[in-house]
Amino acid sequence: MNREPLLIGREVQYFDKLDSTNTYTLALADDAAMDGLVVIADEQSAGRGQHGRSWSAPAGSSVLMSVLLFPPPALRRPAVLTAWAAVAVCEVIREITDIRAQIKWPNDVLVGANKICGILIEQRSAGTDRLATVAGIGLNVTQPAEWFAQAGLTEATSLALHSHQTSASQDVAEMLVAQLDDEYQRLSAGDLAALETRWQEHLGLEGTQVLVECIDQALNGRFLSATFAGVDVEIGGKNVRLPPEIVRRITVCK
Repeated sequence: MNREPLLIGREVQYFDKLDSTNTYTLALADDAAMDGLVVIADEQSAGRGQHGRSWSAPAGSSVLMSVLLFPPPALRRPAVLTAWAAVAVCEVIREITDIRAQIKWPNDVLVGANKICGILIEQRSAGTDRLATVAGIGLNVTQPAEWFAQAGLTEATSLALHSHQTSASQDVAEMLVAQLDDEYQRLSAGDLAALETRWQEHLGLEGTQVLVECIDQALNGRFLSATFAGVDVEIGGKNVRLPPEIVRRITVCK
């Protein structure tokens, strides 16, 4: 890395293969000295995504990373931490491909209409006043189109399919660790508004007709805004605010 990390990446553990980087990292969540630990694997045998979905990729083809944090109370919300990771991924994609990526609610990153990255935030109590957070990131780097077709992942893509330069997964991982550290330092200094603004820009939903699927209901309306305080949707001329934590999916109506 070009500079010494302030927190994230002060310790990095590399593995040829793990069942899941998140599972391994969560097992270390009782040790506050591990704050900022990054765990990277070339391959996962039981990678996990949101809502119990699996995550698979050929060995060495992707960034398979988990970050362990013990965030202060103001930064503990999953919506904030997902935005932090997603915005950092978008910035790395821009640096490598010069393409503006889009965040698909709540935890996917797209290039065009295709998924290039998934994020999984998992949390557990680590004592009376500490909450351990593991941010898992799976970013496709070198897979060719043929591999996605053979795997039946027709809506997936990789950095290699959008860049004129060849990037090794380890190099991309180092860029991402540095970006995550930079973004987290800004958050820790209280600059939550800047992250919120960039997150909103990458969501790109303002003014669109959407289907908002929540834990217990689905709503159709015009998307007004998304903030860490709530998702605002206009339904029948009225503004309905939904807590981000209950919104499972937002789909643009065509």
